[in-house]
Amino acid sequence: MTGRHFLQIPGPTNVPVRVLQAIANPTIDHRGPDFAELTRVVLSGMKKLCDCSGDVYLYPASGTGAWEAALVNTTSPGDTVLMYETGHFAKLWSELAQSLGLEARVIPGSWRSGANPDSISDVLKQDIHHRIRAVCVVHNETSTGCVSQIDEVRAAIDAAGHPALLLVDTISSLGSVPYSHDRFGADVTIGCSQKGLMLPPGLAFNAVGAKAKTAVKTARMARSYWSWTSIEAANRSGAFPYTPSTNLLFGLREALAIFDEEGLPAILARHARHAAATRAAVEAWGLETVCNNAAHHSSSLTAVYFPEGHSADAFRAAVLKTFNMSLGNGLSRLADRVFRIGHLGDFNDLMLAGTLSGVEMGLALCQAPHRAGGVQAALGHLQKSLN
Repeated sequence: MTGRHFLQIPGPTNVPVRVLQAIANPTIDHRGPDFAELTRVVLSGMKKLCDCSGDVYLYPASGTGAWEAALVNTTSPGDTVLMYETGHFAKLWSELAQSLGLEARVIPGSWRSGANPDSISDVLKQDIHHRIRAVCVVHNETSTGCVSQIDEVRAAIDAAGHPALLLVDTISSLGSVPYSHDRFGADVTIGCSQKGLMLPPGLAFNAVGAKAKTAVKTARMARSYWSWTSIEAANRSGAFPYTPSTNLLFGLREALAIFDEEGLPAILARHARHAAATRAAVEAWGLETVCNNAAHHSSSLTAVYFPEGHSADAFRAAVLKTFNMSLGNGLSRLADRVFRIGHLGDFNDLMLAGTLSGVEMGLALCQAPHRAGGVQAALGHLQKSLN
């Protein structure tokens, strides 16, 4: 097909040309002085982006690896971890915890809002023997477009007087939704490269606070590749305990430079603006977002219910075939009921206008019940916010 492909899934996202060019640099010796300086720059940049006064550990992995690293470094076999099921990815994380031999106690959720801090507090207050080792929360649930208020979760843990660690998945929120490891009171922040960081898949990280670093001393879960102790020792000299993803680290350095140039406040404002414009379009179409709590709407993506009795997957297939645009699918209980619009990372007003135009034309093509005018509503919001 002529023209560019519109990749509007909520990750992997579009990679800026300058990041691709950085990744294409010749590979260098990962035990040499130039690589040691690269390590120093990217680790410093990641600490700044996470707003973490502790250490950041980078792995050649996906976000699933970062989930596992956070758990095996802070828990022991048989420990209980408290998980809040905000959606498909929170569910997967709880299943991963169970596969490691942990008892995953899951608070069920509606999948239409973020985690409820009061529910977390109630469970912790009942845990008078402090068997719960950690509370695990997905900051931005990629399957639903719902954000959990991490500072409120931290306050709920503290109000319960419970010593549990707070482990936060920022895989689809870091660099797109306001977040601070230190100010929000996280003990471990979990993330990866292919969302707001504007990189291909292949890098994952844990940002680790003082309480979590203390916990690793008594945690008895088997670990080798994921060991914080091993990676920290190697990082002191700018190295890694295994062959790192050298060229992805070149890309990360360039992506962090983009963050510095645009400025994180401006980047977050841009994401919020595009998300609000997208919701204006959805409302004008007469459709419904999965997230039904205005305080929990995501700036990374918008998940939209497809009209009852019609196939969201057939709609997505038609949009791909006709307009060369990829939209995110519904996952687990939302399969074939939802489509997801990614609006994060390397993204601007014209890209959003093109994306929403493709959606509106697709709705008409599939004869899905809707009202026209969603694109115009979004454009009106964008124009108003420019004035």
